[in-house]
Amino acid sequence: MVDMAEILKKFDIYEIARKKLEEIEKYDCSIYCCHSTGCKSSGSDDLIALAKQILEENNLTDKVRIVATGCMGLCAQGPLIRVEIKGKKDILFKHVNSDIARAIMEKCVIPGLSSAGDVVLPDELKQHVLSLDMPFFTKQEKVVLKNAGHIDPEDIEEYMARGGYLALEKALKTMTPQEVVELIKKSGLRGRGGGGFSTGMKWELAAKVPTVDEKFIICNGDEGDPGAYMDRSILEGDPHAVIEGMMIAGYAIGATSGWFYIRAEYPLAVERLKKAIQECRKKLLLGNNIMGTGFSFNVDIRLGAGAFVCGEETALIHSIEGARGTPRPRPPYPTNKGLWDKPSCVNNVETLANVSKIMLKGADWFASFGTETSKGTKVFALTGQVKHSGLIEVPMGTTINEIVNEIGGGVPEGKTLKAIQTGGPSGGVIPAKYMDMPVCYEALKKVGSIMGSGGMIVIDDSSDMVSLAKFYLDFTVDESCGKCAPCRIGGKQMLLLLDKINRGRGKKKDLEQLKKIAFAMQKASLCGLGQTAPNPVLSTLRFYEEEYTNKLLDGKEKE
Repeated sequence: MVDMAEILKKFDIYEIARKKLEEIEKYDCSIYCCHSTGCKSSGSDDLIALAKQILEENNLTDKVRIVATGCMGLCAQGPLIRVEIKGKKDILFKHVNSDIARAIMEKCVIPGLSSAGDVVLPDELKQHVLSLDMPFFTKQEKVVLKNAGHIDPEDIEEYMARGGYLALEKALKTMTPQEVVELIKKSGLRGRGGGGFSTGMKWELAAKVPTVDEKFIICNGDEGDPGAYMDRSILEGDPHAVIEGMMIAGYAIGATSGWFYIRAEYPLAVERLKKAIQECRKKLLLGNNIMGTGFSFNVDIRLGAGAFVCGEETALIHSIEGARGTPRPRPPYPTNKGLWDKPSCVNNVETLANVSKIMLKGADWFASFGTETSKGTKVFALTGQVKHSGLIEVPMGTTINEIVNEIGGGVPEGKTLKAIQTGGPSGGVIPAKYMDMPVCYEALKKVGSIMGSGGMIVIDDSSDMVSLAKFYLDFTVDESCGKCAPCRIGGKQMLLLLDKINRGRGKKKDLEQLKKIAFAMQKASLCGLGQTAPNPVLSTLRFYEEEYTNKLLDGKEKE
């Protein structure tokens, strides 16, 4: 059997990684400061500057390094700082301000460098410590998020030091494009953008299109679900993983160009992606004859203007072309006729971030996570009425109970869990009685919801389901492109009926009318936005119909 580890040691990337690791090992302490959008908005830039200043004042810059890193997960507890001193237990601090940051440096880091045993913290710091043994951390399985919070996302060599671009080199130098496709097919990786289509099958369809002058790989980073920020965090914390996945996909299907479509509301993600692309070009990892293999590949970025419908692949393609972002009927599918009428493969950010891990660790390793039909892990933005909200990654098939009550710590005291909502405006609500249900594509579909891109909102008993359904429907009506009548007219009529019911003016016939319009939208709408827009209404009607009937007129009034 071929020892792939020995083969990889012969690659150019391996030597760069080895030297970077040696450089990092020279430091006695690493201080990781969350530098994602959430923590930056809470002042992490000032904390990093203060920590560097204190190191300079104490002549410790050669012993301690400050790393501005990606999301550490517990977003509501930020800004977060993790201290790693050699030979001592790592310490994670929450709600850090300038006073706490100074205390961390002066009463934790500096004494810890010279003392024996674990650091003894003063009371002022103890109350800011988060246990790294809490279920929020120990119950997760990090694959896509493995680097986030552990590397400087703006330093390509730190990514290489953790195995970055070895997968690309392995693919280009030891595998044929068809072998890459077969590996991804065998892994069972499915699209993480919501549709759940087999990634390997999509690549195979694009690869089989007869040779043309150009093919494209497109990364869909138009994350528009309310409360969802998985793709943003991946791009902010580990942009090179997505670039590497895109390049491997390009090699597999015969593409020479890649396009990142990122919403303009994600300025930090866009900034880090641009820097990552520039670093790749400097290292000759983008351009012509990459690694001397004859493979050429270039990438570019297009910014979306915040249209939810542009998450649909044909609308996204129109937007990249400079046209109005509206869907078109399929077939032909983008794999045959996509960007500028060329064969194009559209993959989600999280989907591409999985690719390099599968290439290095194998299809069987990836398929060992998850269920029979939903392989691997899934990143979720766990939000709503839950103690520990934030970014998590768990194996497919993990139960709702494990996610909400163990990882999330349950709902706040004094409240009880009523439901969770998945899939954003296109998803549905799942009542608390299904707490032991595994979270996977098929199980969610059975109860009227979808995986979506990974939003998961916890709902307690204070929430009104009619108002919740109205909130989501109001969003989708506002975001409808208006191209097809079922979505344009049906959505508006459903919203009017919901508003009428919510104001206590509805009648029993209105509930039946709601269902009729919903089913018509599902069957006749042009794209996924219109087809799934009724889901929040139908699921709340299915499980909480009494909340609708309680708002109806008392029935004595003549119809």
